Amino acid sequence: MKQGVQGSPGTPAARVPAQQRPAADCAPARERDAAVPDAARGEHTHGERPAPGPRAAVQRSSVRGQILDALRTALVTGELKPGEVYSAPVLGERFGVSATPVREAMQQLALEGAVEVVPNRGFRVVERGARELAELAEVRALIEVPVMARLARTVPAERWAELRPLAEETVRTAASGCPAAYAESDRSFHRALLALSGNEQLVRIAEDLHRRSQWPPVRRGRAELLADAAEHLALLDALVSGDVDAVRRLVGGHFAGAG
Repeated sequence: MKQGVQGSPGTPAARVPAQQRPAADCAPARERDAAVPDAARGEHTHGERPAPGPRAAVQRSSVRGQILDALRTALVTGELKPGEVYSAPVLGERFGVSATPVREAMQQLALEGAVEVVPNRGFRVVERGARELAELAEVRALIEVPVMARLARTVPAERWAELRPLAEETVRTAASGCPAAYAESDRSFHRALLALSGNEQLVRIAEDLHRRSQWPPVRRGRAELLADAAEHLALLDALVSGDVDAVRRLVGGHFAGAG
């Protein structure tokens, strides 16, 4: 999909999940290719009816949303590489759709800071250095540490306990070693914590910062993901017990790491 080799059928980001495929898919490339019908890969002609199968091609009614999810997954897994330029028409061919929904999805990613528009060429995946990632972590901490400390004093213990399944899900996805699955469960957990503030704008801003901090992906092994997920359980325990000092320490430390 990079300019100059856009027609290559082996382009990784082209192997995008169809409608019923989870967004966070870490199956090996060959296994994914075997599971995705030709229609979803854009390999059938207009005059040929796609063969029936267990998975359908992308539904036109929700094509933009599905492609947006697939592109986000490709960003987190590193299939869309920082610094590379990708065009909407070529991506559209690989998805089996027109360039329009792909372009719309890419424009949303541009608003989120994941890609930037390159006139007459397409969209370049942003490159973030260590300094920018550190700045994002600092901003997240400035927002979330005081909010979580306040919530630790005001939210009943039983409400925090209700979030334990989400914290445990981050441990399960960390154990899988799949970065896309872990990134998704990580955002879900943090989003649920902040949702108890009742401030929708806060939740949106925090999630935007969270997504930006995940692109490009920081290569972490299974052990690192498990350590990160364990901090979620420790934070939840501190919130249940109302230990405000521990909450401040854990949230600040989480962002100082890779959370």
